[in-house]
Amino acid sequence: MRYDTIREAVFLERPNRFIAHVLLSGELTVCHVKNTGRCRELLVPGARVILSKGTTPGRRTAYDLVSVYKGARLINMDSQAPNVIASEYLPHLFPDLTELRREVKCGDSRFDFYGVQGGRPFYLEVKGVTLEQDGLVLFPDAPTVRGVKHLKELAELQRSGTNAHVLFIVQMQGVRSLRANRATDPAFADALLSARDAGVGIHAVDCLVTPDSVVANAPVPVEYL
Repeated sequence: MRYDTIREAVFLERPNRFIAHVLLSGELTVCHVKNTGRCRELLVPGARVILSKGTTPGRRTAYDLVSVYKGARLINMDSQAPNVIASEYLPHLFPDLTELRREVKCGDSRFDFYGVQGGRPFYLEVKGVTLEQDGLVLFPDAPTVRGVKHLKELAELQRSGTNAHVLFIVQMQGVRSLRANRATDPAFADALLSARDAGVGIHAVDCLVTPDSVVANAPVPVEYL
């Protein structure tokens, strides 16, 4: 996926989860943060950030904050990006894919993707990952009741005979492996183990991130603890 009309700025503060104050060309500017998660390890005062100019008429902020430099590594933190990246990557993950649809209901649930692979239907959930520690990426960065619910539903689908998958989109490049963040959300870590044991496909891929683009790059090993 690509961004139009990008600018580099300096992060100053985040008064609430929706907006950030940045220094853009020497002027204080208010921008929209395209991620409602904590991102405390990323959005630190003085960090270099990438802004993308918004296109919605009448919006209150001119720019969206979409990426941030953590040292030399550029990390995309746009929470809308993972599903777009996944839609581009899934035909490579499943070479015999014959159908792919987004936001499909199954019973009382709605999953990010429904597809047909090798003549068999499957459901897939996408999770974006931005938390990195010394080359290890962790999900989630905050407790996620919704994420636990998704994993349990996918495990039930798999047990009932319908293929189910979860795809972690690591929104950066050059990481060692991915692991459930048990210290932050033990329920998610347990649910991921249960999903794996039920036969749910657990996948992770890193991304090549540039100031104006993000694209799936290479598979990332998943660790289970």
